[in-house]
Amino acid sequence: MKRKKKGTFDVQGFLDSSGVSRKIVEFRPRDVVFAQGDPSDSVMYIQQGTVKISVLSEAGKEAVIAILGPGEFFGEGALAAQPLRIATATAIVASRILVVEKQEMIRVLHKQHELSDRFITHILARNIRVEEDLVDHLFNSSEKRLARTLLLLARYGKDDEPMHVLPKVSQEMLAEMVGTTRSRVNFFMNRFKKLGFIEYNGGLKINASLLSVVLHD
Repeated sequence: MKRKKKGTFDVQGFLDSSGVSRKIVEFRPRDVVFAQGDPSDSVMYIQQGTVKISVLSEAGKEAVIAILGPGEFFGEGALAAQPLRIATATAIVASRILVVEKQEMIRVLHKQHELSDRFITHILARNIRVEEDLVDHLFNSSEKRLARTLLLLARYGKDDEPMHVLPKVSQEMLAEMVGTTRSRVNFFMNRFKKLGFIEYNGGLKINASLLSVVLHD
């Protein structure tokens, strides 16, 4: 059993408490949690599963901007007077999402300073991640971007233990996230496998040695 770090606010425990008005919704793989253009009226918290955040251009081209896992919030634009969703959230695997209505989330954030601190930390971390993604796309090769994406999906660098074995993610989705073609992703995945950076054994296993690709100049 994983121990909670000393001094860490138990977000899940608080959101599960009887004093918070919320609902829990189960989603199957590929179910849409909310779509771009839907009313922005709630904040979500992932209890279990993995969610893809993507944006669709007017030309019909999709760009994956984030892959989120357990313990992460999304849909927080509702708190910033955002009337409509600017992105689509889709479950990649079977997921359990806790949904808190906008006004209720505002109420608990004002009432519970520890939750407010945790939420602000989440927003700042998300902004840093967006900046890192932009730098990654501007300056790094597609091979290095793919390696970084795989490590992020495996949650390396998170406070909890990395997953090592990824939820099912298609090469098409990886290509969208990396900003390259599926054939290039397939080429690099085969290369990573030959070098022992990844393994296929009942799922895609990510080895820590893949970090060498990201760190290599």
